[in-house]
Amino acid sequence: MTNSVPEIRDCDLMFVIGSNTTEAHPVIAMEMKRALHRGARLFVADPRAIWLTQMAEQHLQHRPGTDVWLINALAHVIVAEGLYDKAYVEQYTENFEEFSALVADYSPERSEAITGVPAEQIRQLARAYATTKKAAIFYTLGITEHTHGTDNVFALANLVAITGHLGVRSAGLNPLRGQNNVQGAGDVGAHPDNLPGVQKVADAGARARFEAEWGAAIPTERGLNLNEIMHGIEDGSIRGLFVMGEDIVVSEPNAARLERGLNELEFVVVQEIFPSETARFAHVVLPAACFAEKDGTFTNTDRRVQRVRRAVPPPGQARPDWEILADLARACGYPMPAYATPADIWAEMARQSPKLAGISHERLDRDGGLLWPCPSPEHGGTPTLHVGAPMRGKVLLHAVAYRPPVEPTSAEYPLVLSTGRVLYHYNAGNQTRRDRGPNMKFSSNFVEMSRRDAKDLGVADGELVRVVSRRGQVEVPVLVSPRVRHGLVWMPMHNFATATRTNLLTIDKGDPITGTAEYKVCAVRVERLGA
Repeated sequence: MTNSVPEIRDCDLMFVIGSNTTEAHPVIAMEMKRALHRGARLFVADPRAIWLTQMAEQHLQHRPGTDVWLINALAHVIVAEGLYDKAYVEQYTENFEEFSALVADYSPERSEAITGVPAEQIRQLARAYATTKKAAIFYTLGITEHTHGTDNVFALANLVAITGHLGVRSAGLNPLRGQNNVQGAGDVGAHPDNLPGVQKVADAGARARFEAEWGAAIPTERGLNLNEIMHGIEDGSIRGLFVMGEDIVVSEPNAARLERGLNELEFVVVQEIFPSETARFAHVVLPAACFAEKDGTFTNTDRRVQRVRRAVPPPGQARPDWEILADLARACGYPMPAYATPADIWAEMARQSPKLAGISHERLDRDGGLLWPCPSPEHGGTPTLHVGAPMRGKVLLHAVAYRPPVEPTSAEYPLVLSTGRVLYHYNAGNQTRRDRGPNMKFSSNFVEMSRRDAKDLGVADGELVRVVSRRGQVEVPVLVSPRVRHGLVWMPMHNFATATRTNLLTIDKGDPITGTAEYKVCAVRVERLGA
């Protein structure tokens, strides 16, 4: 995020795309509601009607997978009508000529034919966004979970840059992370191309610092991303797997294929707080402590590092993850230092990470959460990024052309399936499915379908149907709803029961850069049982 969460309440315009914020990020949605009460304008782009669309000035209900067409059409209007910030573009961007030549072909009229969004709606949003100083864009998995997810993000970044909405309080580009501490996991090096402190493995200087700290050589090439690992399991190039805090049998696409691959692996280790679906395939299960049973830090979606403090001891043989990993490293022959507490681990990382150098457990205990970059103990943290100038000097505008989803509909599979979250369950459901309250609200999977499609199929609300894709099938009740457009069906991604997992249906093709799978678009058909 280029901005901090408290800045949201002061936005004058919010453009939310690919984010069901009230259900997936309810705390951030509260800040959006505060902005609305102040009089902020809200525009929402989403194939489904959601709570925010009821409050929006406009709901741009585009067809799934057509985000680049919609975003480039917005840029087309801004450039063609001279609404872009000419001074900012000249001083702080590069590649504007190629970018503007590309978006010249993405007129609102052509976009309407592809996206289904009226051309006039596109023009109104483009004009409002470009002429409002405190205009912020918010997105999440509805933008990234595509085979062209990186293109979607580039296209949004282009909008921010050409309008000068960068380095401005309550403006900017704000991805909302899918789970707590996803940002923190990336910050400490969980990405396959990163070292701790958001430093690239390809950076020789960063490698040298950590090699000196750790006394070991660091590979110069990036590792595999999650999608590449999943395909490696299938083709036999991956022979062993260590799964920590992720129920991949539930959360990964094309789950039946993944299960077949897991059965062929020579060795599987699962480190978890509860027995999970993935643990069924494990040769070794390492019991881990949950958030309330350990000390450390979480870094939330706006780069805010916050302390986590143990409230109760871990049960049985459960231990904090870092202790398990340190012992495992020593057992494998690496002389891992004898860290006394997680504060020692953070201090080691901060010594070699300029963005985190001013943050310590002691300071967090005294001052509360701090937003990186925080380069020194005297620095107050950075709520808004890119103030004064872009951090890399200039913003590189990417001329991204539209690429359709990899799996089009057909006569055999005429409907588009998209997936998402409901308010009452969290991620794979390993925690929330164990609690009575959430299950009182949603205890089983379902497929949401438009009234028109339900009528054409001859099914009634609550009737059991079979949803079939090229990869699998599930039997679930149908929820007839005005929220989805004709031709679209929607299912939650939480695991309510093994046999009805939504990811038995989804496609495992991924974005070529990030590997993120295309959860938001796959072709299915819905069948009446006994028909």
